[in-house]
Amino acid sequence: MSGTRDIHAYDDIIGLPHHVSARHPQMSLHDRAAQFSPFAALSGYEDAVEEAGRLTSERPALGEDAQALLDARLAVLAAHSRARAAITYFVPDPLKPGGEYRTAAGTVKKVDGDQRCIQMADGACIPIEDVCCIELPGEE
Repeated sequence: MSGTRDIHAYDDIIGLPHHVSARHPQMSLHDRAAQFSPFAALSGYEDAVEEAGRLTSERPALGEDAQALLDARLAVLAAHSRARAAITYFVPDPLKPGGEYRTAAGTVKKVDGDQRCIQMADGACIPIEDVCCIELPGEE
């Protein structure tokens, strides 16, 4: 009878009281549970998995029409000091290929041709080569 079990195999001990050691103190339920909890065998593994799963976008490739519109709006910003605008630009990711789009809305302090950036009144400096869209108030 290799596949069957005797259902009365433990009848002789089933009614006995639970053993309590006189030598060792009883472990708390929290400590008992900690014995069976998972542990991080590979430190940094969770961070690596999270980083690999983080999505990035590709750098935009502007067509001729979009680039011409962008150049025209840059010229408007350069000609008018303290103009308001919403500028969407690409920020390269330092850890993996691609990056993300960000939008800075506010007052443009100046378009700096030497530094090739748009200086905002809040101190932000947006590289002109990363700009993909400029929205000016009153334009559709």
